[in-house]
Formats: sequence, structure tokens, C-alpha cells
Amino acid sequence: MAAKTYGIDLGTNTIKVYKKGEGVVLHERNIIAIENKKNVLAVGDEAYEMNEKAPVSIKVISPVRNGVIADIGNMQRLLTYTINKLNGGKKSTSSFFIAVPTDITAVEKKSFYDTVLASNSKIKDISIVEKSIADALGVGLDITNARGVMVVNIGADTTEVSIISLGGIVLSKLINIGGNKLDESIKLYVKKKYNLAIGSKTAETIKKNLTFALPGSNESISVFGRNVVNGLPAQMEINSEMVYDSIREYLHTIVDAIKVILERTPPEISSDIIESGIYVTGGSATIKGLDRLIAENTDLKVNICDKADSTVVEGLGRIIEEPDLKELATNVKQIINRR
Repeated sequence: MAAKTYGIDLGTNTIKVYKKGEGVVLHERNIIAIENKKNVLAVGDEAYEMNEKAPVSIKVISPVRNGVIADIGNMQRLLTYTINKLNGGKKSTSSFFIAVPTDITAVEKKSFYDTVLASNSKIKDISIVEKSIADALGVGLDITNARGVMVVNIGADTTEVSIISLGGIVLSKLINIGGNKLDESIKLYVKKKYNLAIGSKTAETIKKNLTFALPGSNESISVFGRNVVNGLPAQMEINSEMVYDSIREYLHTIVDAIKVILERTPPEISSDIIESGIYVTGGSATIKGLDRLIAENTDLKVNICDKADSTVVEGLGRIIEEPDLKELATNVKQIINRR
């Protein structure tokens, strides 16, 4: 049987898998539900539906936090379940390309391929790809030449700002601010201002509908939660002005990180970025007005990418499908040889 080749993006909120010859075959929540501390009850979107609703016997866990694997055991369980599902329940020899953040420790990077190594699969080989490299490829950029590009990936827990040229990362900065931080800020603000306790899912809904990177919007939605004064269920009207007040500090921190990297960028690459602009990806790239906020603070063109939450896995797909790009991945042969 011919070996299968997969590209895996283990994001904080979602796990995405590219399969050679088929494209993206999985895009689900990176979450697992464990019953009685040992039985895998559900993974992905099915497990997410249980989040904040499960009884005490069921633990709903997100194994990746702040861009790194925080719970290796459950990440291995989730990945084993996922790969078995993709292989139709059969063991199959497979090659894997894994996207890893740039500014993390060697030990944290090792946990990514160790997780795949322990996923109960027949491993042919494992390669790692810097997430920023895959991200830029997924946007459709040619990063193998001497023309510099700037990519900003605003993920769930982190934002990674990178300058790329000649197939490598010239500068990179990772900050612990992403979509989840915005959700948490919204939750706290609603509780403080309206005495209304809301869940993470409700906060995410508010963010998707009412988040604007610039002031002046006047939209609102009705949400449900628990009144913290009397403990009873309650309904409240939340407006976009309140949401802006709760998250503007974090958005400006992201802008500041972009400016720090721009200030350190070599002059010759700066001229390239002036021409092409900044490319923004990640699940929070679609925040309304974000392009204007960044443009106003940098005087540069800002490109919000199509399918911004899938650019990394699409970039892995390009490396898998295009032989000329294979050199952008690092094969971890010494790990495989220990099996």
C-alpha cells in the first residue's frame, strides 16, 4: 500500500489536516472529551459542543495553549483518533509535515513531532515546517526569492509577526495575544459592567458579530447568561462600543508588535514591504476595520487574506504537492530512527 502524506496544523483552537492529492480533509476544533479520566468520548467539533455543558465525569480539554502543546497525553489521544478516522480505521504507513511556531523553545518544538511519533501510526518520516513559512506559502506568496514579505498571523492564543526572505525567517516576534484573549476580555467586561456571567461560546459569538478595530460602530446583539447578583438566568443587549472598549488595548498591542518588527527590518526589505504591504492571516484577521487600524499606524497597505484561518495548512499542502518547496521543510530523521 502506498504511503499517505499529511500536513498537520495543530492550532490552539482548531486542528487542520491536508492530505496529499485530496486537499484539506479536516478542519475541526482542537478539543477532546474524556469520560472517567480514560475513555475518549469525542474529539473535534463534537467535543466542542460538550464544552461548558458536560457533567463532572466528562472533562473537555484543549491540549494546545499559547501555541504549544500543553497536554501531550491528550494531544496524542486526539491525534491518534483523528489519524485513524482519516485512514478508515486501518493502520497505514504515513509521512507527516507539521507546522510549528518559530519563537518557541527546542523542547516545545520537539513535543510536536513526539506527539505524531506516538500517534499509533506507521511512520515513514516526519518533517517540521516553520509556521510563518507555511503561512506565507498558503497566502500564495513566492518566498524563495530575495524579495522580502511580512506576514502577521493572529491566532487563538498568539500573534506571530514575521519577515521572510529567501525561504527563511529574517525576523520574528511571538506575543501571547489572540482571539481567546479577546473573548476573555469580553467576558470580564460584560460581568463587570452588566453583572452578567457569560460563557466562552457566547463571548466568541459577541466577538464575531460586534468586534470593530476602530471606534464609531453602533451595532448590538442580545445574549444570555447568569445574573451574578441574584443567580438567575438573564438576557442582555450588548453593543459594539462596549466590545471595542474591552479589546482595544489588545489590538493596539498587536499593532505595536508589528511596528517593533518594522523598525528592526533591514532597509532593502523595507522597500519590498512598502510595495507589497503587510499580509494578515489567522482566525482573527477578519475583525472589521483591522486593516484600517494597522494601515493608519504603519502607513502601509494591509492585505487581509482569503480563508485567513486556513493559510498555514494550505501552505503545508503546497510543500507536499510541489517538489521544489520540499527544501523548506526539515526532516526529523534522528527521531524516526529511534523507533
